[in-house]
Amino acid sequence: MTQDLPLSGYRVVDYSHFIAGPFLSRCLAAMGADVIKVERPTAGDPGRAHPYFVDGQSGYYLQQNMGKQGLCVDLKDPRGLALLHRLTDTADVFVENYRPGTMERLGLGYAALSSRNPKLVYCSISANGHTGPDAAQAGFGLIAEAKCGAMAMLGEAGSPPPLFRIALADMYTGIHGVAAVCAALLGRAKSGRGQHIDLALYDTMVSMHEYAVQCYTLSGGSEIPLQAGHDLPQSTLYGVFEGRDGYFVIAAQVDDAWKRLAQLIGGDALAADARFHTPEGRNAHRDIILPAVRAWAMAQPSVAACIAALNAAEVPCAKVQRIDEVVTDPQIQARGMIVEQDHPVLGRIRLPNLPFRFSDCDTSPRSPAPLLGQHNRDIAAMLGYCESQIDAMVADGVLYAEEAVARLATAR
Repeated sequence: MTQDLPLSGYRVVDYSHFIAGPFLSRCLAAMGADVIKVERPTAGDPGRAHPYFVDGQSGYYLQQNMGKQGLCVDLKDPRGLALLHRLTDTADVFVENYRPGTMERLGLGYAALSSRNPKLVYCSISANGHTGPDAAQAGFGLIAEAKCGAMAMLGEAGSPPPLFRIALADMYTGIHGVAAVCAALLGRAKSGRGQHIDLALYDTMVSMHEYAVQCYTLSGGSEIPLQAGHDLPQSTLYGVFEGRDGYFVIAAQVDDAWKRLAQLIGGDALAADARFHTPEGRNAHRDIILPAVRAWAMAQPSVAACIAALNAAEVPCAKVQRIDEVVTDPQIQARGMIVEQDHPVLGRIRLPNLPFRFSDCDTSPRSPAPLLGQHNRDIAAMLGYCESQIDAMVADGVLYAEEAVARLATAR
């Protein structure tokens, strides 16, 4: 590795919670930024209260906050607010994901902080954004996922749509935040000024529609994609199929892949049938194609046999894997997508990595997520507070740390 991490030298103050904001700042930390996670006494980020728990530590929190330093400060005390103002004066980026208006009431809104630090890039994440009739409404990823039209297309017709079971709106908004923050920092290099980035979970979910919105608008409103079950009626053949011992997917919606699949399951007769040689033809004859594929799948001894045959024919496919299979997948292991860390309370832990791969620098996590208030003293000292001032803020609860932090200090 021959280069510094791309965001080395930049400081990020992360006053966010749960997923979208913490994921954003976790990515910035992986790319080299000095990220300081700011939390409130005595519970900290509400994400700390979400499972999976081991010895009082939340895996939910650990995953999204690795690579950061931890500051726990009471902003209702003037000394706490002054400390945070002093910290944001030194920052390049500020990240928050509260309902619009909350940060202004705390004295941490964009206008207040940018007046002190005009170079600050201030990134806000909220359910609906800072403008529009729904700006003041509270919301979570589930709300955006329901409102955006995607959920209405999931599941079988006539049945309640299922949950996504991954934080799609939060994670997608978070990674958009990474791009926007990096772009704003690049723009600042030319203008000398930061700016306010306003991201909404609802906006980002609507932006994900690669088909449904343009289908509706370009059809003059006559086409509304709805629940389609286990495959896509507009992309035959593309969907989930059942084998004797599980499920797998096939993506043979393009002509060449279909011809290879047809040869595999039906020989020359099916491969040569001109009715199926175009996307329109395959869509029009789904009643013939889908039963043929399903019958072939159930005629094989196992899903593994299906996958082997499809791979040999160069038809894109994959088993529908459980999480235990994902974690042990040789491809995931080879890519380093499960990282091991030494946690001060839990010992050796394994968590999902980020997908960034740079040719000349290493983005592996540099540290586990901080204990609540783990770096209070170090950060206060870095800001110029003397030991007696820090002791007084600790004694008065302005700076708060969980009990394990004291054990760490004693161990040293």
